[in-house]
Amino acid sequence: MAKYVPEFKGLLRSHMIELPRVIRDASGIIIFGKRIKSLVFSTDVAIIKNTNADAVIAVYPFTPQPIITEALLLASDIPVFCGVGGAITTGKRVVNLALDAEFKGAMGVVMNSSISNEVVREMRDTIDLPIIVTVVSELDDIDGRIEAGATILNVSGAKNTAKIVRKIREKYPEFPIIATGGPTDESIKETILAGANAITYTPPSTGEILNDIMISHRKRYEADK
Repeated sequence: MAKYVPEFKGLLRSHMIELPRVIRDASGIIIFGKRIKSLVFSTDVAIIKNTNADAVIAVYPFTPQPIITEALLLASDIPVFCGVGGAITTGKRVVNLALDAEFKGAMGVVMNSSISNEVVREMRDTIDLPIIVTVVSELDDIDGRIEAGATILNVSGAKNTAKIVRKIREKYPEFPIIATGGPTDESIKETILAGANAITYTPPSTGEILNDIMISHRKRYEADK
């Protein structure tokens, strides 16, 4: 029998981004004593402050900057996994950014799929945080990533994500895997069944949410007229 779980949302914070419940079926990954099952993919502090995700995965398409990392960590009341580069930004700078993220309080660092194994190895010798390396294809050097010191694999293969996860899981039954779940409960469930331990979820943007609210306000205004 399912346990009853009391819940309090308050009045002002009842309107928040709640991640799909099916994500709770994932096993999760225990990091520094905290079990992480769901990660919201965002660098928007308004979204980060208004979600029920277990953690934040903060990766963005610009050169990582310590001031951005600091702002995200100050705003968030849940663990943050910070992007530290790997494509535009690489080499020693990535290692320095990872060390800075650790000093600022990040729970882990995330690197792009194009990062070299040499940089992963150097980072492993430098920091004491989980090193999350992104995987985008079945052709990625999974063996090399793990040998170099990757702690977690972050699978982001669009429609092929579940297939990639399944292939990794066949060879590495217990290695931690985070994966994108897609837009539906069915795609999320498929990814979990393929072997993902935790799921990243891309929320609607603040612009999209605000647009829905304004449409609702206009309809209410027109009805009152």
